[in-house]
Amino acid sequence: MSNDSVQDFSVAVNNFVQTLGTLAQQSFELLNIAVKTVGQIIEPLVKTGCDLVCQAPTKVASVPPVTSVFQGSSVSTPKK
Repeated sequence: MSNDSVQDFSVAVNNFVQTLGTLAQQSFELLNIAVKTVGQIIEPLVKTGCDLVCQAPTKVASVPPVTSVFQGSSVSTPKK
């Protein structure tokens, strides 16, 4: 009888350890999927932000200064 109980305990411990291993593996996979998902969500935002920052100097440089806008116009002063 004691041999059967030792064998039953061994099977129970083995099943428990397998269950813990499966839970740890699934938790790791879930964390891995969550990190990938967050990365896929953040990637377009970072790319758009970088594009805006990289294009800002060229956009600002293409705007003519205020003085050059008025150079071609003739501003008449009111006559007294």
